[in-house]
Amino acid sequence: MSNKAIKRLILTGFVLIIAVILVNVCTVQVPTGNTAIITTFGKVEDYTLEAGFHLKSPFQQIILMDNREQKTPFSTEAFSSDIQQVNIIGSINYAINKATAMTLFKEVGTDYFSKLVNPRMLENTKAVFSKYTAENLVSAREQLSVQIRDNLSREMDRYGISIISISIENIDFTDAFTDAVEAKQVAAQKKLQAEIEQEQKTMETQQQAQRQKIEADAKAEVLKINADAEAYSTKVKAEAEAEANRKIAESLTDGLIQFTQVNQWNGQLPTYVSGGAAEALPVLSLNDAAPAAETK
Repeated sequence: MSNKAIKRLILTGFVLIIAVILVNVCTVQVPTGNTAIITTFGKVEDYTLEAGFHLKSPFQQIILMDNREQKTPFSTEAFSSDIQQVNIIGSINYAINKATAMTLFKEVGTDYFSKLVNPRMLENTKAVFSKYTAENLVSAREQLSVQIRDNLSREMDRYGISIISISIENIDFTDAFTDAVEAKQVAAQKKLQAEIEQEQKTMETQQQAQRQKIEADAKAEVLKINADAEAYSTKVKAEAEAEANRKIAESLTDGLIQFTQVNQWNGQLPTYVSGGAAEALPVLSLNDAAPAAETK
């Protein structure tokens, strides 16, 4: 190979190397879900690059800001309103706005979570937990998450950071408090059991008293019915006797009375009479009696 051909080959290789360098220096590939911040000699430009292939000056640097939803775990300690220490484990979901990514980079930088989001989140978590008693914290877990998210969102909106959700995944208390809660629950269960047993005894006593009352009422009702029946029977008998006496009284005549006296006379006259007793003797008509004798 001639010297001329060798020189031409070297030149071609040099040009290719320069071209590759220029391509790497003057172009940028922005991944999907990212916004590219451009700086020129450290100065932040007033525009950003979206996802895709772009040309740039070799003097410019590219800083990628991830706009996708991100999840970061956290743990901290707090105190309840009754001064009980609480160990908290949770996570936060957040995302940055593309339109404000450049401002966020200018004011905070790429480490915005550790510098801005995390400190404010922990501060709000402690503030919200301090409003609840230790006993109410476990049952209010969802409410706690919503309150922390709402408070943090109001602070992060100005930076273009959207707080999507905050999850309180675990709440743990000191051993002393846990033991006290367990003892209280056992005492409450025993008290409830005693109340149930007492209510059952009271109910049984009331039921027995009610049964006795029902039986007494039934007996009294039977006695009343019998008494009413007896009274009614006596009344009916009295009314019947009165009616019979009335009819007898209406049917009595002087002749019937005299006839009854004659039928009941044994035919003997008294051997002696006193005073005006003779007036009480029956006066018999012999004329009326004679035909009767003859008839015999």
